[in-house]
Amino acid sequence: MGGVWIMYLLGAGVRLWLMSTSSAVYIAKRVELSTPLNSWKRVQEGVFLHSHGIPVYSGGVFHETPLCLFFGGFLVRSWQAYLSLLFVACDLLTAALLASVAAAYSKQLLLIQKKEVGKYALDASPLLLTSSSLWSGVAYVAAAYLFCPYTVASCVAQTTTVFANLVLAATFTSMVKGYPALFGGLVALCTYQSFYPICLIVPGILHFTKGNNPAIFVTKLLMSFTVSLGLLMVMSAEIAGGWDFLEATYGFILAAPDLTPNIGLFWYFFTEMFEHFRLFFLATFQINAFVYVLPLSIRLRNDPVLLAAALLAFTAVFRSYPSLGDVGLYMALLPMWKHLYPFMRQTFIVGCMFVATSVLGPIMYNLWIFNGSANANFYFAVTLAFNTAQIFLVTDLLFAHVKREYHLFHGSKMEVNGIPARLTLQ
Repeated sequence: MGGVWIMYLLGAGVRLWLMSTSSAVYIAKRVELSTPLNSWKRVQEGVFLHSHGIPVYSGGVFHETPLCLFFGGFLVRSWQAYLSLLFVACDLLTAALLASVAAAYSKQLLLIQKKEVGKYALDASPLLLTSSSLWSGVAYVAAAYLFCPYTVASCVAQTTTVFANLVLAATFTSMVKGYPALFGGLVALCTYQSFYPICLIVPGILHFTKGNNPAIFVTKLLMSFTVSLGLLMVMSAEIAGGWDFLEATYGFILAAPDLTPNIGLFWYFFTEMFEHFRLFFLATFQINAFVYVLPLSIRLRNDPVLLAAALLAFTAVFRSYPSLGDVGLYMALLPMWKHLYPFMRQTFIVGCMFVATSVLGPIMYNLWIFNGSANANFYFAVTLAFNTAQIFLVTDLLFAHVKREYHLFHGSKMEVNGIPARLTLQ
């Protein structure tokens, strides 16, 4: 237990130390971390405009929700001196919630194994889960979030992604612990804030249909989601003095008019795009964030938590304005499936790609923007490789899940007509 406290204190210390250095200002300006949708500087500008009676959503500066403007104004006016502590505290709470998700999920995996062990192959005993191996993953999840460079940098940059990750962690917690009404309300809050988490409704429904009284649970979930989202919209209209905020927030997310470089795929393509093709490719790109919901839901219907994590990863890749903070959240969940690591085949390649792109990204950006010795193609090549690494990571994890499931029920020896065979992804 003492080691856990030391881990959290060390995570807080690293963040506070970096915030106190001169590099904090540089980190806050990095396009890999701060986007038009999560920059704290833009929140401060929005609060300033609102306090002087200037319409916040009439320009192109502020694209957060009205409730973010309201709470941002409270923090700027009353908590300015303690903002660093607030961001660090939110990150620590997020890590604690993710650890609780891992603990509850581990219990569920053991219960499922206990029910199905009679159906397993005779030689599947080396693949069986143990409580000790699963519980070690709980600490790894917290450590992965506390010390992941992406989440640390996002906290130091004081982006609103820190708050979004906290709500998403609470959403996962409510799902694995069986609170459908709370889950629906939290998904509504996540959807209200950044739109893309609406896809988490599907794994939530699949999860709550597996328990007792599934109809009641799903009804609670959907009613809570609908009512909560409606209330959030009405409150936002009251704060903003109308419905103009819809175009400046969700319209901005969907149309992606700001082509400032980031780690996503939108900015480069739409810089080069002919205007009369823009609407078609906008729809194509946005659909990518949701098109995998149905096939993955069918294949992973028995593991909604893995499904939710996979959808979170895909939205981190295909959203219009992604940041490294989005990537760090789902990567922190990966230790929950460390029993799948032996079945993964691309970990070395993916790891090298993450390291190389994380180092080369800032270098190529500086060469392009400040030195003028490179161009947009250099930086986009790095971001494209970074997103490719994410896709490889998620598909490798999902295929590892499928392989382990096959070996559990059919055994480790694979032969076709007496000839050794292997599983392939097609």
